[in-house]
Amino acid sequence: MIWQTYVGGGGSRCLQWWFSAANAYCEYTTMRENQTVMGKELFSFAKGYASFHGYVSICVCVFGIVTNIFNISVLTRRHMRTPVNQILSWLAVSDVCTMISYVPFAFHFYCIHPSGSKSAAKNSKAWMTFMIFHINLTATTHTVSIWLCVLLAIVRFLHIRSPTKANSARLKRINQSNIMILIVYIASAIILIPNYMSNELLQDTLPDNNETIYVLRDLKLGKNDTEILVLVNVWMYAFTAKLIPCLLMSIFGSLLIYNIHVKLKQRRKVLQISGASSLRLSEHSRTTKMLVAVIVLFLVTELPQGVLIVCSACVESFFDTVYIPLGDVMDIVALVNNAVNFILYCSMSTKFRETFVHLYCCSCHHVRKPRENGYTLTDRMAKLDSHSSNNNDHIHHHHHHHHNNV
Repeated sequence: MIWQTYVGGGGSRCLQWWFSAANAYCEYTTMRENQTVMGKELFSFAKGYASFHGYVSICVCVFGIVTNIFNISVLTRRHMRTPVNQILSWLAVSDVCTMISYVPFAFHFYCIHPSGSKSAAKNSKAWMTFMIFHINLTATTHTVSIWLCVLLAIVRFLHIRSPTKANSARLKRINQSNIMILIVYIASAIILIPNYMSNELLQDTLPDNNETIYVLRDLKLGKNDTEILVLVNVWMYAFTAKLIPCLLMSIFGSLLIYNIHVKLKQRRKVLQISGASSLRLSEHSRTTKMLVAVIVLFLVTELPQGVLIVCSACVESFFDTVYIPLGDVMDIVALVNNAVNFILYCSMSTKFRETFVHLYCCSCHHVRKPRENGYTLTDRMAKLDSHSSNNNDHIHHHHHHHHNNV
């Protein structure tokens, strides 16, 4: 993940950024004798898992690419357009980019060539140039994903605080969300410019047969002679791409849970809600719970990484003994996180499920449009868009807008 190490012929170490996953480049044989028992166990676990990692990650990526394309196609339907769904669509786009890049990477550096080996074919200039492209691309797309998740929490929270009724206000919010999404994409690329610059290829030779291979420049993390620029880069990355977004997600995620709980309580007290209306309210809260689940998944994936990065910069030899062996595991956890959103949306959002079935199943088998409460999807949309402001309608509309957010 953020950095993995390559131990070259001369014993020099090379630092790579996020999703470099190059335990492919880790020489497990160079463990120091004074390494702790935990360190040795971690390395033996890492070595064992590395032999499966390529195949597992390719399976996860193929599943993730297909399901994220489903996500994009469903969430961009005209009747599905809401600020939250715009964010979820672009989250799916960045996840697809990450996984498309990961497939050839895993195939070459894990499946075709053993993960601990070095050879002229494996470390050729073309493949190592691809690796640098892969590291830079996935660092960017992953930073985009985590900040989109922060944006998701903020937008949903603001919507629950002040729900929109008018179509004009809703369109304004959609446009504002689109601008924020664009800012996230551009800002992520700008923040990571120091990372792009820190990755460069160096020539090396194999000691056995003097064949030329290419390796990444040594950044010496966790050593006494680490460059100041590298340390600044590491701290910046840890805070801007991991710790600050995790903190913001925690704050807004908590506010989201608190607010939905309070609002539901108030409505149940104040209004005489019919069975159908309370059902709508529970669906409305289920949508928020679904988004909270997306946020929690990101926190579980990203927060430990942020902590490990900080430890790598502060604690001597922590990077070598703890961070590197966990690299592949952090990769696969992040890939699974990218791939499971479709399952979450389907299981927790009636609206998403209906649209997906209508888009992919009905068109094949000429099945009637899915109905709910006696209305087809389009009928319901038209009906819900023309609400008056009496209490029951307000709830119905309020539910519609939330339920629309996937």
